[in-house]
Amino acid sequence: MTVGSTSFNECVQQSMQKHWNLDGLCDYGVQTFQYKDVARIIEKLHIILEASGVEHGDKVAICGRNSARWGIAFFATLTYGAVAVPILHEFHPEQIHDIVNHSEAKLLFVGEQMWPKLNADRMPNLEGIFGNSNDEYRLLVGRTEKVRYARENLNRLFGERYPMNFRPHDINYYHDSPDELAVLNYTSGTTSNSKGVMIPYRALWSNYEFAVGALGTMMDPGDKVLSMLPMAHTYGMAFEFIFEFLHGVTVCFLSKTPSPAVLLSAFADIKPKLIVAVPLIIEKIVRKAVLPKLQTPVVKLALHTPFLRDRVLTEVRHKLQEAFGGKFVEIIVGGAAFNQEIEAVLHDIGFNYTVGYGTTECAPIIGYSHWETFVPGSCGRPVVRMEVRIDSPDPQNTPGEILVRGMNVMLGYYKNAEATVAVLDNDGWYHTGDLGVMDDQQNIFIKGRIKNMLLGASGQNIYPEEIEDKLSSLPFVSECLVIQKDEHLYGLVYSDPEDVRAAGLSETMLEAQMEENRQELNRLVPAYSRLFAIRLVPEEFEKTPKRSIKRYKYMDYEV
Repeated sequence: MTVGSTSFNECVQQSMQKHWNLDGLCDYGVQTFQYKDVARIIEKLHIILEASGVEHGDKVAICGRNSARWGIAFFATLTYGAVAVPILHEFHPEQIHDIVNHSEAKLLFVGEQMWPKLNADRMPNLEGIFGNSNDEYRLLVGRTEKVRYARENLNRLFGERYPMNFRPHDINYYHDSPDELAVLNYTSGTTSNSKGVMIPYRALWSNYEFAVGALGTMMDPGDKVLSMLPMAHTYGMAFEFIFEFLHGVTVCFLSKTPSPAVLLSAFADIKPKLIVAVPLIIEKIVRKAVLPKLQTPVVKLALHTPFLRDRVLTEVRHKLQEAFGGKFVEIIVGGAAFNQEIEAVLHDIGFNYTVGYGTTECAPIIGYSHWETFVPGSCGRPVVRMEVRIDSPDPQNTPGEILVRGMNVMLGYYKNAEATVAVLDNDGWYHTGDLGVMDDQQNIFIKGRIKNMLLGASGQNIYPEEIEDKLSSLPFVSECLVIQKDEHLYGLVYSDPEDVRAAGLSETMLEAQMEENRQELNRLVPAYSRLFAIRLVPEEFEKTPKRSIKRYKYMDYEV
């Protein structure tokens, strides 16, 4: 496999020049930057990096909420030839300090909402810290004369370099090579502490080229997308930001917390052409906007009447499509397991959705299928330039570890040879830690994580995710987790207090409902997967920024 003649940074440069007068990045409801504005600011940041003594391969950390300034700092770092270190702003401040130090970052660009939570003294090796405000990159900490000089004299240095204004032909970005380190991305981790994933330029290029082939014909320059996922995670970075910006699409960053009400309002206004989401967002909207309509007596009767069924499902599909703005060609769901009941509803109404599969270590894409060919319950087929195999004697029926190999795979974990050797074998296969099967059409079906698999009393393999999927569809189960204590399985359940109050349930009544749920669930699963009891937890489970429950924190929960 070889990368095409065009490097990743050349793709960025060509997009800048081609879409010069189009809107590029937008802080929704605040301000919009055209491509020419982005190009000019990138050039100013290049001057800052150069004057500050940053060399090719040096690390530049970026931490903050999604914003146009975040995106500009990211592209400026790559196109200069430095290594971007995106840090999730949801991380605890101590974790952010540790990542900045572990990555050996020279500079930090930080959102002004995050800055008060951090302590510069805990990051002693940083030479400069810049604040990402709406108006400019403000110098917050300058530890060297070079850094202070660069910021104080920026406008003069820019004017001297481009006395006749900055124009498209002035762009001349760093020419990257395929295996060169581009991004150092620290995982959010549901089972362990963060590791620095070393993502090469070839993986960024390959993910972008995949998106061009799979999604490019669906979208035109000037279209819009709504960026909801954290850009510091590769899922949002690749498919809500990089692909769109390089394709001439306007990326609108949501500045508010993405509650259903905020999202529905933004969808109606922006009318995005493509929607990339985690299951939680889709499930909440479907549960509130679709399921109640399908469960009324009149609709239930219509669904069992052949000549009315199609009409009802078409109307429900149109209403749900309108809820997402009405112009999208596809919703791509990924980042966590998708509830099977919700997926069955979407499939029944003919909704244009698909489920993909990826990992940070593949920057991220592994599996995808267009919504018209997508097989429900799967997470697509292996994408271009990637191989997938199941480490099992019977890959179609007996779950085994999912192994992947190809251009998207990382270089390894930064300064962690032991962890790298544990997942990258001598033949180049990345061991994902996911368990799955793959049918004869190469559709991938994930069963769970190896680390999460439980062992039954008689040696049976128990996949808690499969039990949780069924449990989460039962009444008053907002979130759930299955754990094992001795030989018994327990379901930990969080119930939304608003739903409980609206139904007029006392604590005793809610516990009785959970016992009914347990009995119903136990009728649906094999004997070795039955729950011994359900325990209510008082608050939402702690989650990663991509909304996956931090399972390891609850393995010793007192039941």
